[in-house]
Amino acid sequence: MTDPISDLLTRLRNAGKARLDECVIPHSTLKASIAGILKREGYITNHSDGTDAQGHKTLVVKMKYVDNAPAITGITRVSTPGRRLYFRYTEIPRVLNGLGIGILSTSKGLMKDADCRRNKAGGEMICNVW
Repeated sequence: MTDPISDLLTRLRNAGKARLDECVIPHSTLKASIAGILKREGYITNHSDGTDAQGHKTLVVKMKYVDNAPAITGITRVSTPGRRLYFRYTEIPRVLNGLGIGILSTSKGLMKDADCRRNKAGGEMICNVW
């Protein structure tokens, strides 16, 4: 797998469209941090660690639905392995004029776009969620 973050985003997008209660994803610290931000912002209900049948560590994400529609309307990858996009804190683009969030990898850890602007920290734009 060349891009595990895109795999995470695709699994979340597909689980929402299929109306699944939970989504099982191979575990990594970065994926767990992204899930933590999505939980804080109200896009998912919960996330926890687990193991699969072969004993590999997994991340179990409980999907959230509002009026029978997934809370995650759209989720896109911005920076890819072949094209990394970095932004200063003054240049971070707004997602749907502030209705969505952007997740950035900074020197201070993963942050949403509003926190980056507040803390004056730029970094690599990982994904946009709305």
